[in-house]
Amino acid sequence: MARSRRVRRWVIDWPARVALAVVVVIANVVGAGVVLVLSAWVLPEGPLADPATVRVLNLVTFGGYLVVAVPVGLLWGGRRFRMRSSGGDGACESREQRIEHRMVLYGPLRLVTVQAVLWAVAAGLFAGLNARFSLRLALSVGETIVLGGITTCALSYLLSERILRRTAARVLAAQPPRRRVLPGMVVRALLFWALGTAVPVVGLLLAAAYAQVYGDVPATQLAVIVLAVGGTALVVGLLVTVGAARAVADPVDAVRHAMRRVERGDLDASVTVYDGTELGQLQSGFNTMVRGLQERERIHDLFGRHVGRDVARAAAAAGEVRLGGEVRRVAVLFVDLVGSTALAAVRPPTEVVALLNRFFAVVVEVVEEHGGWINKFEGDAALAVFGAPADAEDPAGSALAAGRVLAARLAVELPEATAGIGISAGDAVAGNVGDVRRYEYTVIGDPVNEAARLTELAKTVPGRVLAAGAAVELADAAEAARWEHGGATVLRGRGEPTRLATPRDLPAPDPAVRGVSQDLGA
Repeated sequence: MARSRRVRRWVIDWPARVALAVVVVIANVVGAGVVLVLSAWVLPEGPLADPATVRVLNLVTFGGYLVVAVPVGLLWGGRRFRMRSSGGDGACESREQRIEHRMVLYGPLRLVTVQAVLWAVAAGLFAGLNARFSLRLALSVGETIVLGGITTCALSYLLSERILRRTAARVLAAQPPRRRVLPGMVVRALLFWALGTAVPVVGLLLAAAYAQVYGDVPATQLAVIVLAVGGTALVVGLLVTVGAARAVADPVDAVRHAMRRVERGDLDASVTVYDGTELGQLQSGFNTMVRGLQERERIHDLFGRHVGRDVARAAAAAGEVRLGGEVRRVAVLFVDLVGSTALAAVRPPTEVVALLNRFFAVVVEVVEEHGGWINKFEGDAALAVFGAPADAEDPAGSALAAGRVLAARLAVELPEATAGIGISAGDAVAGNVGDVRRYEYTVIGDPVNEAARLTELAKTVPGRVLAAGAAVELADAAEAARWEHGGATVLRGRGEPTRLATPRDLPAPDPAVRGVSQDLGA
């Protein structure tokens, strides 16, 4: 069986490769230059037979080592971001994803190991070179290279980590950090303090120790040493501290800005996860929280669409489920499509459903515009309530206004169908009915029954709208003036007569588009 051909591929894109190469090379060359200046012209070199020759030899060796070390570092560092890929089955792909994940997240550390090896080789090379002339000079140069290499590697780590953020975000998007994969924040802070501040200070201590032990360092030269090494320590320490601080502050700032968006109601906010420490867990946790809020909002929206937004808000605000209700002054609007049964017998079901959806769309819009909510849909009818669960200043006036507007809009927007509208108002019990395992918010009382009976009667009168006289009397004066009282009649199932009222200004439907319901003899 032929084995699949394995090829090496990059785990980072070419912009990141170029940026890493430029930044790391510049940081190390600058660091090497600082070390060279300190070693050749600042630090004490001890008694030498020919200092100029020693200095020239070190400069030539320095240039030659850079010519060799830079290409070697680029090639070696590049290989740290290339992996073997076979393009095999799912198990191989999963393993390769884990390898890529670790290569990217540990990328800055892998680069630092390459640089550390090159700096260690340089320390050994220059210490051995200068040992022929002076052991003291060899120790001084070797220690300076080691300390400079440590500080430069710390700075390169911070720069590499920032450059690789976009790549780290890509691999962490597929596999968010469930646990810390890099040293924690406390360890990182202490490490960068040691590398950026403590190491240069150690250089100062060593310079003072040499001056004390050998006793041949003039005060002027010692002052120059302190100023040069101290100034370098201040600059490098500042750079490392700023870089370490930004490495912490940037993820926190991103989460803070995203939280502000969430506070303003923008649940599309998210943060890019690019850190493998506790900060990455914070970023990932924020995104998980937002997804939970999105799911909660979606459920809340669906719940509101099923039972009404006012009911949904009241249910969410309630601390516990309580069955039963309270007596409230409410108004009820009942609307029923005329002739839907006969219509369903002669039209395809899809056409009937489409007509019902258009009909209910108008009903819901008008009711909500007037401060009511749809308590339930009953086949081709709808029951709307005003004044519960949310209080209304004038529930009767709102229901009457909604009835007039609804009749006028249905005549224009649904000319192929007609509907009867009945309106009543009075005291009713509003609350949860059912069982704690399954219940619904509803309104029970005489206004509901009266509105349903008025709807049946409204189908037989011009305008198709009837209201109980009591509802008109409960409405404010402006709305009551738009209604005209008529006679009284005993509605089906009721013992007392109900005084009827009709709108004064309701436009009559066009007889030419009276609708198929009348053609069907409804």
